[in-house]
Amino acid sequence: MTLPSRTSLLTLSLCLAACSTPPPPDSGIAPPPAWQNEAGEQTLALPPAQWWQAFASPTLNRLIERAQLNAHDLAAAAARVRQAQARAVIAGAPLLPELQFGLDGSRQRLLRGEGNDQLDTSSSERTSTSFDATLSATYEVDFWGGLRAARDSAEFGVDASRYDRQTVELTLLSAVADSYLRSLAQQEQLRIARLNLRNARDVLGLVEARQRSGSATRVELAQQRSLVAAQERQLPLLEQQLQDNRVTLATLLGDPVQALPAISEPIQALQWPGIGAGVPSTLLTRRPDIAAAEARLAAASANVQVARAALLPKLVLGADLGSGAESFARILDSPFYTLTAGLVTPVFNNGRLKAARALAVAEQEELLEVYRSSILAGFADVEKALNAIHGVDRQRQWQDEEVAQARLAFDLAQRRYAAGAETLLSVLETQRTLYQAQDQQAQLTLARLQGSVALYKALGGGWRIE
Repeated sequence: MTLPSRTSLLTLSLCLAACSTPPPPDSGIAPPPAWQNEAGEQTLALPPAQWWQAFASPTLNRLIERAQLNAHDLAAAAARVRQAQARAVIAGAPLLPELQFGLDGSRQRLLRGEGNDQLDTSSSERTSTSFDATLSATYEVDFWGGLRAARDSAEFGVDASRYDRQTVELTLLSAVADSYLRSLAQQEQLRIARLNLRNARDVLGLVEARQRSGSATRVELAQQRSLVAAQERQLPLLEQQLQDNRVTLATLLGDPVQALPAISEPIQALQWPGIGAGVPSTLLTRRPDIAAAEARLAAASANVQVARAALLPKLVLGADLGSGAESFARILDSPFYTLTAGLVTPVFNNGRLKAARALAVAEQEELLEVYRSSILAGFADVEKALNAIHGVDRQRQWQDEEVAQARLAFDLAQRRYAAGAETLLSVLETQRTLYQAQDQQAQLTLARLQGSVALYKALGGGWRIE
């Protein structure tokens, strides 16, 4: 009966080891069949790996390349990946026997007296010399799969750290693109403000000429001078905002602002990217933050198995191969070996191991909710980006018409005022309307480009789970 008993125990151990790391629980969230606001995007291709090139901006391409090479946040994330890889090696080491080699030499001499039983020397032999060489091996038999689960948990941690690095890179590159686009829009707003200041000065010259001839009042002159002052005040504010954004952009690149090149590209030169959103179910394999949450959930599931295995007995095997002699030249003359086996089982620990298992289960439950939340957040990000693009496109159709009509109204009012057929109040009102329409047009252009960046980011850029 001995052999069948041993066979049954071995079979049971192998089965337990094979099932050591259960798969993570399902999220329980069913993706919607389609996006709420696709607006024709479903026929377009999904984002490529280098999604920023779709804007056709050489300057943006160079900035992105600089950020990938120099950004400190990205370098820190890469270092965290290496840390996780080292922890995985440490966690997987106990799955194989540990070998240690020792080489010792000692010399003992009794200085006086008769000696005692703790010494290798005595009054008759006051000097003792010995040399020892030992090769030791220890191995814990992984009956319950706890060691494999610990290794699996660490490997899932490596995956999570890699996905985290991809999330940091996607967030960084999106922030660089967004900041650069904002700089272009602020530069355009500054150009519009200067243009309107020049128009205001032209009108002021006309009012001054009419006031000198007696056809304009001092009130009209004061009103136009007030408008010119307001336009003058707007310029330093826009310049300050542009400079602040340059500082932000330089920080993202990992450089001081002095190293940032001047921006000379007009925002109108950029292309409008066409982006396909695909179907919602594909998002689960396209966003690194969702993949990271799933990897952490899998690691937590493995940690539950580690905590369960800690409640069960452990079998540790040991083997020593050694030799010793009184002189180094004869150290291999007396070889020996020792085999050991030890069984250790928890008896009393005041509930510590059970609490550790309860902690692992609670952490798994927490990460399951985090995983579910990240999936829903991903769906929401795409919906918001699509909604923003659709809404801005509808506004821009009418904004272009508003700018055209505002420019026509200002030109007519200015000519009629010069001919004495219009009041200055009409000129002032049409000038304000034109400036606001042009400024709003620049803001909508920025919003549309930022919507494309947001959609690229929401779709995970060009990232894929490999």
